[in-house]
Amino acid sequence: MSNIYTLVVVEDEYEIRTGLVNCFPWNKMGFVVAEEFENGGECFEYLCKNKVDTILCDIKMPVMSGIELAKKIFESNISTKIVIISGYTDFEYARQALRYGVKDYIVKPTKYNEIIDVFSRIKKELDNENTKEILNNSCNNEIDQYSSIISIIEKYVDEHYRDVTLEDVAKVVYMNPYYLSKYFKQKTGMNFSDYITEVRMKKAVEFLKNPLYKTYEISYMIGYKNPKNFTRAFKKYYKKSPREFVNSAINFKE
Repeated sequence: MSNIYTLVVVEDEYEIRTGLVNCFPWNKMGFVVAEEFENGGECFEYLCKNKVDTILCDIKMPVMSGIELAKKIFESNISTKIVIISGYTDFEYARQALRYGVKDYIVKPTKYNEIIDVFSRIKKELDNENTKEILNNSCNNEIDQYSSIISIIEKYVDEHYRDVTLEDVAKVVYMNPYYLSKYFKQKTGMNFSDYITEVRMKKAVEFLKNPLYKTYEISYMIGYKNPKNFTRAFKKYYKKSPREFVNSAINFKE
């Protein structure tokens, strides 16, 4: 389905304004005339309250000219695209129009095909911008979803590190265990089993700081049924045994 964009026509002469609104196949080109005004001041008030994709306006109008309107839109960071129609061929007008981001400068008498070509080009530009915005939003949603899933996994492991399994976590986030394992590795760069070990080792260090706990007790507390397996895992992770770790901590304090 083709996108439809809003167009506002600004022209102080009624006959010309009516012709611009009614004599071009705007709908076929992908535009709908949302409003028409006889000066730039009225148009700018409308812009402050409504989103407008494009503006087709005369350059010389009472209250606020087309150049003044373009300047206010530019300074207000409004993303509306402007096409100016002018009876003046003076380069200075065109230069000012370009300075304020005007998309095109059409000299009167306006040619039918020129209007068609200009707005066909603007339609493509708007379509491209719209596609980029959709892709960016999709990417941001994916990042948010990823952050949420990983956060849930990490929180669950932190609370159930003693006996957590991949299958347990898979049920929590409604994923297949095999897919979850690959997903976790892809997003964090770490195997799920290694992450559990990391959490357990950090918990072990916290318990080792308390002299009331024996090494074998800490082993059971963090999920190791065999104290030797705990000592082996601890030494592999920290390059020293639990006893060596405690002694080095005591010596450091002294």
